[in-house]
Amino acid sequence: MTNMCQNVTVCTVEPLQFVAYTPLFILGLVLNTVALWAFLTIRRPWTDTRIYMLNLTAADLALIVFLPFRMVDAFHCLSKTYLCTFLISTHYINMYASIMTSAAISVHRFLTVKFPLRAKGWRWKKLTAFVVCLMIWVLVIALCVVYRDSSYPENLKTCYERCDGKEFSKVFLALIVAVGFLIPLLIVVCCSRQTILILWREKDTSVEKNNIVGIAESPVMSEEGI
Repeated sequence: MTNMCQNVTVCTVEPLQFVAYTPLFILGLVLNTVALWAFLTIRRPWTDTRIYMLNLTAADLALIVFLPFRMVDAFHCLSKTYLCTFLISTHYINMYASIMTSAAISVHRFLTVKFPLRAKGWRWKKLTAFVVCLMIWVLVIALCVVYRDSSYPENLKTCYERCDGKEFSKVFLALIVAVGFLIPLLIVVCCSRQTILILWREKDTSVEKNNIVGIAESPVMSEEGI
């Protein structure tokens, strides 16, 4: 690779970025820490749902924990070292793991509502959930490992920004957008919509099913807000 950014230093102060990240960090850290504490301390049977939710909480918490580095970089540019490589990789690994886990949860809820008897009698629910979560982490980590050289210090303009000459190929960008965002978004929207329609058709006003409707609506709203 041609070293195009080795002697380039671009540092700008971005106070708005710091202001935006501060409440996000505080709120995200508190909520995800409480959720993780509840998962690990409250004695309840480990179900497939709990496995998915724990995986989502862990990914979100890991994403939030490293956010202060970006907040510091907004005011005082971090040196272009291998710490930046680690921070960039960690950010994308946890972000895409969170997105894909949300899609897996939507599929899980849809199948549970669509086929309640089969879902209840399925013996390998917990194992399936564990394998799905494991595959998600393997996939996102593998993608970051394959393209890790683009985040090496010599290929960075700033700690969080790659050099102009180190842009990804159009094929790779299309793959990332499709696998990491568009397909999960489509899965969340379609599965959540079908789950809500099934529950409404049954006209069951039980507290449990009303809660499922509310939960199924939430990822749709959050994904639309991205």
